[in-house]
Amino acid sequence: MTDTRYLVHGVFWDGAPPGSAGDRPSGRNDGGTPVMRLQDPAGGFRELTLAAASRLGFRVAAAGKFCLGHHRVHGPADRDHVLCPAKAPAARGSQCERCFVVDDSRLIHDFHRGGGVPPGLRAYLMQQHWLYVATFANGASKVGTASNLRKWNRLAEQGAVVARYVARADDGRVVRILEDMLTRDAGLPQQVRSAAKAAALVAPAPAVELDALNGQLAADARSLLARAGIEGFEVVDESWARPALADGACTPAVRHSYPHDLGTGTHGFRIAAVSGSIAVAALDGAELEFVVNLSQLKARSVELGDHYGSEVPAVQEYLF
Repeated sequence: MTDTRYLVHGVFWDGAPPGSAGDRPSGRNDGGTPVMRLQDPAGGFRELTLAAASRLGFRVAAAGKFCLGHHRVHGPADRDHVLCPAKAPAARGSQCERCFVVDDSRLIHDFHRGGGVPPGLRAYLMQQHWLYVATFANGASKVGTASNLRKWNRLAEQGAVVARYVARADDGRVVRILEDMLTRDAGLPQQVRSAAKAAALVAPAPAVELDALNGQLAADARSLLARAGIEGFEVVDESWARPALADGACTPAVRHSYPHDLGTGTHGFRIAAVSGSIAVAALDGAELEFVVNLSQLKARSVELGDHYGSEVPAVQEYLF
């Protein structure tokens, strides 16, 4: 138990892809375990492991959201996270107005349209990138991009149920041109909201249906790419490997939406599975499983403690 107030930066997957050699004695790797990254009042960081059977208990310590700072990018694997000097309330998502304006990352989206970028960000963008088609638990699908270094992790953090890579591009400019083309010509959006992903995990579609849908969308995307007449990429056919901890969340089961607002009050639950930043968890004293969208904690101030818990719905039968 602690009364330290932490600022939540989000849920991150930093493991190696499932099936790759890791640093475990067996040499096997199941995709690792996600962590919730927390900033302490002095600016230091700790990572709270969200493993199966672990318990997460906390109190939301302040109303509203607070700025998480900004990034300075120096190269493909080199960037600085600069904390908000004013510790200001968030005005744009998880940033104050000042940090949003000076954040290198915001320039990425206009680079392929001729937008200017600083040298470090250019070096990052000029590395190899991947184009993928991802499908979520209700069949909602999107096109997206990932840098070579974040090829697997990007999709793990997105919370995809199934995904396929459809192109490998020489750089970040080309991959975003291809992404826009698939949005325009194949009707694939570039975003699926976290609330929709969480709602879908309450009643996931059967895996065989999602895989068939994703396979068809990916095949259609490759067909369009093959006729694109654009240089600087090659069409690929490669499946993404889902982390083992997400399997339980993506399997059809009887579960329910978490009934409490994560923006206020006290909460506590035992984690059974995690997909992206969404947990399937059990409340103390309840037999039911709930889908908890942990992305709602991003930029919020919390105090951790095993004694914190979530109120069990008074009449559980109403959930059925």
